[in-house]
Formats: sequence, structure tokens, C-alpha cells
Amino acid sequence: MTVTGKPRGTYAKTAARRREILEAGIEVFSSNGFRSGSIREIAERVGMSQAGLLHHFSNKNELLAGVLELRDDQSRTLTNMDNPDGLEQIRGLVSLVEYNASVPGLVELHCILSAEATSADHPAHKYFINRYKWVVGFTTAAFENMRHEGRLEVGVDPASAARSLVALMDGLQVQWLLDKDSIDMADETRRYVQSLLTVPL
Repeated sequence: MTVTGKPRGTYAKTAARRREILEAGIEVFSSNGFRSGSIREIAERVGMSQAGLLHHFSNKNELLAGVLELRDDQSRTLTNMDNPDGLEQIRGLVSLVEYNASVPGLVELHCILSAEATSADHPAHKYFINRYKWVVGFTTAAFENMRHEGRLEVGVDPASAARSLVALMDGLQVQWLLDKDSIDMADETRRYVQSLLTVPL
């Protein structure tokens, strides 16, 4: 049988190169924001020409989409999204907050891009609208699950608790970036969530 196309090794090298570019994109966009971050600087960080980089990502918007997808993939591994137990899902969110303290570049990326994306013409505007809808919806469902099982304090509204938790997580990230020694994001998040529960977090 004749095999056509590129050898597997080439695909692996291409995937590794794309990952390297995305990680450089995280660094540049975290430092400069999307609007000021340049393809040229990202290419320089990985030792490529701009033309070489554009072979992997056709334009800056496509590169940004790849950066955001990489960030989300890293987050999904920690949040127990597929676990039907609401308590375990919330524990996963707390684990994500704890993990974020080890990756300040990703935290800074989120804070800068989410602020920039409030502008309707920003390429990530719709992404962040949809992302917040999904995160709040996911967290609301987890709290709803716990309410049905008697794990949520009487009077706690799942939707309101979800919005408050997401707002807390985002606000803590900004405070932490400003002064990393003054705050423990995971402890603060854990303390708030525990105040809503009838069982240990």
C-alpha cells in the first residue's frame, strides 16, 4: 500500500512549533495587550520571520483565537466539567484558582484581554461574552445541583451565587497581579464558597 502525505514526524514538529508560537503569543499579549502586541515580536521570540509565523497562523486574529483556545484547554483539565457532582465541579473551580497563582502570565492575559474586549470592535469581544455566559451557566448548574441535594445553605440563590463567585475570581486576579504577596486567591475563594455550603468544601 502506498502512503502519501507528510510523515508523522512532520506533523509532530508542526504541532510543537504552533504550541511554541502560542506560548510566545501569551507572553506578548499578556505584556502588551492584543492591540499593542505585534506579530513581529512574537516571531522574534520563537526565532522565526513574520512570514514563517504567518504560515502557521494566517493573521493576528487567528493567533489570538489559538491563544484563547490554549488557555481554555489548560483550564478544562482542572475544572471537573464532566463530573455530574456539583460539589466536585465547584472544587474544580477552586483548584483552577489555585493553579492560576502558578501561571501569572495567563492571569495577566485574561485580565488585559477581557478589559480590552469590552470594546465591541475587539476580535475577542464575542468570545468573552460567550465565555462569561458559559462560566456563569456552568457554575449556576453546579449550585443548583447542590441545592437539590441539601448542600447549599437555605436562601442562597444559585444564579446570584454563581455571578458573585465569577466576579470574585476575576476581582481577586486583578488584586493579586497588583500585589502577589498580599492575597491568596484560592483561600479567599474557598472561604467565600464555604460560606454558601452546608458541607465541607
